[in-house]
Amino acid sequence: MADWLLLRLPRSPEQLATWLVVDARGVAVGPPQSGPLSLAAARAAGRRVCVLVPGTDVLFAEPEVPAKGSAKLAQLVPYALEESVADDIDELHFAIGKRAGESARTPVAVVARALLEEWLTTLRSSGLEPEAMYVDSDLLPHNPGQAVALLEGDIVVVRPPSGSPVTLPCDALDQALQIAQAAPEMSATDARGLILYTGAAEWHQHSAQVEALRERFEGIKIQLLTNGPLALFAQQLPTATPINLLQGPYAPTTSSSAGWQAWRGAAVLLACFIGLHVAGKAAELSVLKRSEHRLDTSIRETFQAAMPGEQSTVEARRRMEQRLAAVRSGADSSGLLSALEALAQARSAAPGTVVQGLSFHNGSLDLKISAPDAASLERMSQTLRNNGWRADLTAGNAAGAGYEGRIQIHSSGGS
Repeated sequence: MADWLLLRLPRSPEQLATWLVVDARGVAVGPPQSGPLSLAAARAAGRRVCVLVPGTDVLFAEPEVPAKGSAKLAQLVPYALEESVADDIDELHFAIGKRAGESARTPVAVVARALLEEWLTTLRSSGLEPEAMYVDSDLLPHNPGQAVALLEGDIVVVRPPSGSPVTLPCDALDQALQIAQAAPEMSATDARGLILYTGAAEWHQHSAQVEALRERFEGIKIQLLTNGPLALFAQQLPTATPINLLQGPYAPTTSSSAGWQAWRGAAVLLACFIGLHVAGKAAELSVLKRSEHRLDTSIRETFQAAMPGEQSTVEARRRMEQRLAAVRSGADSSGLLSALEALAQARSAAPGTVVQGLSFHNGSLDLKISAPDAASLERMSQTLRNNGWRADLTAGNAAGAGYEGRIQIHSSGGS
C-alpha cells in the first residue's frame, strides 16, 4: 500500500500546518514538518493524503437511532440531533461513524458546511486532494481499560474508555479529567487509570494540577511528546476507525476511480489498438476468403476441363490423381501423354489459346479450343505437324471477339 501524507490543519490562521509522511503501518518515515500548504503538497505525490482538522471545530455526538441502513441514518441523524445543536441543521454537515457491535448509538461528527468547504477550498487551491479528513482528537489512542488524555497548547483532549473524545480548554482541566474518570458502568468508588500525553512545556505548566487529582485515578502514566502529537496520531491510522468527514456530497473520488482516471488514457489507446487489430484481422480474413473463392473456382474449372462430364468437385485432387495414375499406367500403349506433351508445345506457339475440352479415344485426341483468331488455330496445327503429329482442323467458327475450333491429333503412324 502507498504511504500516507498526514497533514494537520492549524486551529487559527496565524499558525502553520504540520505534516508527517508515514508508511502503511503508521510508522513515521521522517520527522514532522511545518509550513505553508504548498510545501506539504510537494510531499503528496504518490501518497494517500489524510487531513486532520481541529477538534475544537467539530462536535461529537452519539444519538440513539434505530435505523441501520446508511441511507436511513443519513436522513434521520440530523433530526435526532436538532435539539442538541445551535445552528440550523441545513447549515451543518453530519458525518456518520461505525457503530460499536449491536449498540443503538451511532457516532456522529457535526461540522459547519461553510467551514468544511473552506478547508477543502484551501487544500485544493494548494494542490492537495484529501482521501480522508478526520478530527485530530478522533485519532487519540483508545484504551478500553483506561482513560486517555492529551495536553497540547491551551487545550486538553479526553477519550474515555467508551464514548467519543471531548476537547476542552486547559482552563477546564478539572472538568476534563472528571469526564475521563466517569463511566456509566463504574460505581462511585471505582477508579481507573489515566494515560496522559503532553509536551514538556504543557507538563511544566499543568503538572501540579494533574498531581493534585492523582488520587482520583488508579494510576496516572505520563507520556512526553517531544515533537508534538502528530506521530502519535499516525500510529492509529492502520487500526483506528475514526469518522471520515468526507461523506455524502463531500465524498472523495474512490481509489479505484482515481486509478481508472489515471489509466483511462492508456485504456483508450489499448482499446483503439485492439480495435485496429481486430479490424485488420477481419480485413485479412476477407481477403483470404476472396482468395479461397477464386482458388475454388479455378480448381473447379481445371477439374471440369481435365475431366469433362464430372460435375462434382468433391475430393477433386484425389480423383484427378487417380485418373492420372490410370492414364500413366496405359500411357505407353495409348500415347495420351505424348499427345498432351505435343499439345503443350503447340500452345506455346499460339499464345491466347485455351483448351475448353478434350477427349482421348483409340489413340486420337480430340480438342475443343478457343483462340484469338483462326490463324492461331492454324499455327497450333502447323506446329503439331512439324513435330511429327497428324493435326486436322475439323471445325471452326467465330465466337464473340475470338474464334473456336476443334482439332483432332494422333500420331503420324496411326490410322
